[in-house]
Amino acid sequence: MKQLGNLKINKLGKIFVFIYGLISYIIFLATFLYTIGFLGNFIVPKSIDSNPEVSLTKALITNLILLTVFALQHSVMARQEFKIWWTKIIPQPIERSTYVLCSSLALILLFWQWQPLGGIIWNIQNYSGRIISFSLFGFGWFLVLISTFFINHFDLFGLRQVYLYLINREYTYLEFTTPALYKIVRHPIYVGWLLAFWITPTMTVAHFVFAIFTTIYILIAIRLEEKDLVAIYGENYEAYRRRVPMLIPFWRNYEL
Repeated sequence: MKQLGNLKINKLGKIFVFIYGLISYIIFLATFLYTIGFLGNFIVPKSIDSNPEVSLTKALITNLILLTVFALQHSVMARQEFKIWWTKIIPQPIERSTYVLCSSLALILLFWQWQPLGGIIWNIQNYSGRIISFSLFGFGWFLVLISTFFINHFDLFGLRQVYLYLINREYTYLEFTTPALYKIVRHPIYVGWLLAFWITPTMTVAHFVFAIFTTIYILIAIRLEEKDLVAIYGENYEAYRRRVPMLIPFWRNYEL
């Protein structure tokens, strides 16, 4: 009877882990959709260019703090050293889901506390120009999403980990492959982010600050991420780095 009871508890634990991963993914998906509206200034109640409410200095400091919180969370929790320490506290199968959840919460905090700055750097008034701009903005988001499926969308966002735990299968790292867009650039997801962050018919000061900060973060994050990938995949990834540009297709300087 005691053994049967332990089996039931263990099964409930696996179900709880799976539900936790599923909820984390749903929160990510909602946050992803909100981010599109936030940067595109449509549908959402508060966007990057809503009416300014505080002084320029206070708004700038607040926004830089919010962006720094997101950058630190996103980078620190992704490092292998942190994962080794972190999984001594939380179960291994929910490590990725917890990372995804914390990233979503950091973004939600940013949306909630973001302070618009006012001021316009450029404003495309031509109708065709605005249509092209919004099309490239949408393409950026499409590129982000589709690129995750070319590798393994469900592993990237923690669902594969909790599912394998549910069915009593051990997690293994994905085989190193370079499908589709990954043959053209090493980081198509980041290319999509950069398009989404920079392409806008009306570039405000707030949007410009956001784009500059996130671009610097992306360039730093790529270095840290590739260091981890080399540690995992060794010479296979080193050869890939020598063969394929980082962000700009067909660029001979592969560091870009």
